[in-house]
Amino acid sequence: MSDKVTKHKVVSFTYSFLNEKGEVEEQNSVPTDYVHGANAHIFPAVMSEALEGAIVGETREISLPPEMGFGAYDENKTYRAKIEDVPSEYHKIGTEAIFKDEDGKELLMKVMSVENGEVFLDGNHPFAGKTMTVQMTVTAIRDATMEEVGTGLAQSLKPGQSAPRAH
Repeated sequence: MSDKVTKHKVVSFTYSFLNEKGEVEEQNSVPTDYVHGANAHIFPAVMSEALEGAIVGETREISLPPEMGFGAYDENKTYRAKIEDVPSEYHKIGTEAIFKDEDGKELLMKVMSVENGEVFLDGNHPFAGKTMTVQMTVTAIRDATMEEVGTGLAQSLKPGQSAPRAH
C-alpha cells in the first residue's frame, strides 16, 4: 500500500477555506474522503496541484481564483423584490428558498437582507467571485475498491474490513 496520494487512492483530508485576508471562512475537522484521479467531486486543481504526492499528516495549500474554484459572481442569480410581494416566511435573513428557472432547473437562494422595504435573495455560492485559499491536511490514504474507481465515490469501510483492490 502506497503512503502517497496517487491515482486510485481513497484520500481522507480535513480542510479550511481562507479568504483573501487569511481569515477562516469555512472549516471541516471531520475528514472528507474522495477517490484521487477518478470522477471525484473535488476541484481539479486541488487534486492535481495540491494533493498529488502528499503523505498522511502533510498539510498542503492552494489558492483558488474564481475560475478554478467557486466561479464568478452572477447577478442573474440574485432577486430583489418588495417585501409585500414576498411570503412572510422569507422575511428573515438566512432563510432558503428553491426557485426554478424557465428551463425547470432548480436554484437554491438565500435571503441576504431585508431592508428599505425589500427582500434580497442570492443564489450564488458564498465564495463566488472570490479568490479562496484552501488548506488541506491528509489524514488517511488507502487503495480504492474497483467500485470506488468506477463511481468516483469513496465508500466507508468498517474498522478491520478490507476491500478488493483496483488495478
